Amino acid sequence: MNYKLIALDLDGTLLNKNKTISAENIKWIHAAGKAGMKITLATGRPISDVTSIVEQLEIDCPLVINNGSEVWHAPGDLHSRRELSPHSVAKLFELLETNREELDFWAHTVGGRINRTNVPADVTTAQWLQFAIRSSDPEQLRTVRERIASWNMLEISNSHVTNMECNAPGVTKASGLLEVCSIIGIEMSQVIAIGDSLNDIPMIRAAGLGVAMGNAQEPVKQAADRIAPTNLEDGVAKVIEQVLLS
Repeated sequence: MNYKLIALDLDGTLLNKNKTISAENIKWIHAAGKAGMKITLATGRPISDVTSIVEQLEIDCPLVINNGSEVWHAPGDLHSRRELSPHSVAKLFELLETNREELDFWAHTVGGRINRTNVPADVTTAQWLQFAIRSSDPEQLRTVRERIASWNMLEISNSHVTNMECNAPGVTKASGLLEVCSIIGIEMSQVIAIGDSLNDIPMIRAAGLGVAMGNAQEPVKQAADRIAPTNLEDGVAKVIEQVLLS
């Protein structure tokens, strides 16, 4: 297959335990670029977190940000944005208030990060891109997830087993990648998508080659076409090497 785009998750995939990119990963990402392939990032992080990575890897491709809530042509050049509804955010805050001792949260808005220290006086006035709830109790998190899912108002995933992440309905890394493919003129069948968490499953399933990291959550591995070594074993580099040399 003539793959033309590699979509990389960050935490648990491209980044190591020090939140940096290994020399081996950089080497093979640059090799992919020289071979005519484009590289993009598909992350739950906000655009402010990826600017330095875009520069380090010399990425010249649109980016999937906030789990697909935003697609950027490049940092500073927004292509599209899909926000959470004010009503759904208000319901999330009501749920948090009734479970204040058990649950924590963070969120990304157009204006920046939100946590318990800087919640707007009127939460319906902010432009919410992503909302995450965190708990160290798996059963508590499962119960909360089921309750939120029953509203049929949000796309639910996670970036770690201790959290759940909410986006607008239909917003996933796959929907963001479809926009990227449209911009650069390729098909999803020409994409390699690599990730490790539940928020990566949609793009792994939709891509021509879906790859789960060796450290991925089990449902991600089940959804993937291939299992790579872990993020501590330069799994991204190994996948690119295999594709380029096959």
